[in-house]
Amino acid sequence: MPQYVKGQKYITNLFQQWSNEIPLKTEVIPPSGSDRRYYRIYYSKGTVMGVFNPIAEENLAFTGFTQHFARLGLPVPQLLAHDLQNQVYLLEDLGDTTLFSLLPHQYEPCLFDEKIMEFYRKTLDVLPLFQVKAAQGLDFSLCYPRDAFDRNSMMWDLNYFKYYFLKLAGIQYDEQKLEEDFKTLCDFLLQADDNYFLYRDFQSRNIMISNDEPHFIDYQGGRKGALQYDIASLLYDAKANIHPEQREELLDYYIQSLGKHIEVDEESFRGHFYGFVFIRIMQAMGAYGFRGFYEKKTLFLQSIPYARRNIRWLLENKKLPAQVPYLHAIMEQIVHSPHLKRFDKTGDTFSGLTVSIRSFSYRKGYPADHSGNGGGFVFDCRCLPNPGRQDAYKSLTGKDEPVIIFLEQEPAVQNFVNSTAMLVENAVEEYMRRGFSHLMVGYGCTGGQHRSVYSAQKLAARLKEKFDVAVDLQHLEEGSWPEKKN
Repeated sequence: MPQYVKGQKYITNLFQQWSNEIPLKTEVIPPSGSDRRYYRIYYSKGTVMGVFNPIAEENLAFTGFTQHFARLGLPVPQLLAHDLQNQVYLLEDLGDTTLFSLLPHQYEPCLFDEKIMEFYRKTLDVLPLFQVKAAQGLDFSLCYPRDAFDRNSMMWDLNYFKYYFLKLAGIQYDEQKLEEDFKTLCDFLLQADDNYFLYRDFQSRNIMISNDEPHFIDYQGGRKGALQYDIASLLYDAKANIHPEQREELLDYYIQSLGKHIEVDEESFRGHFYGFVFIRIMQAMGAYGFRGFYEKKTLFLQSIPYARRNIRWLLENKKLPAQVPYLHAIMEQIVHSPHLKRFDKTGDTFSGLTVSIRSFSYRKGYPADHSGNGGGFVFDCRCLPNPGRQDAYKSLTGKDEPVIIFLEQEPAVQNFVNSTAMLVENAVEEYMRRGFSHLMVGYGCTGGQHRSVYSAQKLAARLKEKFDVAVDLQHLEEGSWPEKKN
């Protein structure tokens, strides 16, 4: 039996032992860049998340850290039950809204609105609690694969960058000269105070927004390390695409927030900060190369233009430590590489793909495809529970919160949206790889007002979060929707 099939079976068994219920439904959450598999389990009291991870050491780290953080009152998911012998555990379901999902997702950097900036400030108020407060009494022997972000950890990341990004991206380098500058960079970074908890993957996709407050996940790679690494991870998260002006504003805010917990030598902190920015960017680019060039997962290649733009800004503003001239030259190669420019939105490899999403009424017929390409998907929402049959919802649409709440409480709706979105996402990846320019997706229901509108909205948001594509969303019956009651 394949390990993930076994994993789901163990999750079901654990859930039944914990709840004394049989699941109403289990929904598979699309995998991302790790070996973990997530499942949303529906039951009489709501939902919980089931997790299977074949790496036993990560499970020990995650469950141990979660219990420690929870005792300190940090906003992490509640650990409901675990069966570490079979590599599964149950967590509180924090929903699907990440900080990343709320960002504008424009190719050119733009200033975030006040609501997003407030979420970032709330996040930066909590980060020092993980770094400083949680480091006290934490069992660092749980850390995997190392208990500290030490020289070995740094060199692993730098070699990951060298062999999976530089080599596969066709960037020419002198192995000896690059190795010498790697050593110099490590010597420089190791001068920073490192007696704190380093979250390791502190980025906007790992910050869940639940009840308008940030909650934190995916810290199983945490270890002892310097304060600068995590704030560098957050502010230079490539596809978050934070405007340089707001990056500086948020860095200032973090230093002030940190100062409430420890005395901060601001000059020393800032002196090391950009060195950690560079090593974090290199670690991330190693992942883009491994997942994208090696494993052929197009999604990861879409981050390359954003990372290159961050490197360009850092070089132009002279942020790389001066004592690594050869590494500086390599970064210049990355910025100006004709091969890597092909991944820009204005280049050849970016497909210029437009996904046209239409909600429509079957009474009026199928939506027209004016692209001339034909094909695509049409999904029939009439099989779903219909809020339009209830008086309270008749003047509302699938964009209104009461209708959204009604539909999101229906397991059949969530299964339908998730299943159709996965089909479309697979097509988008293939269309981008092959350079296609257009994909048509239609969601139809009886009146084109509730179920189809909701489904189209959910797909559009999901594609904007996961892909660099143009999303053309139109609700064809919008002009004929009834006026809302006051």
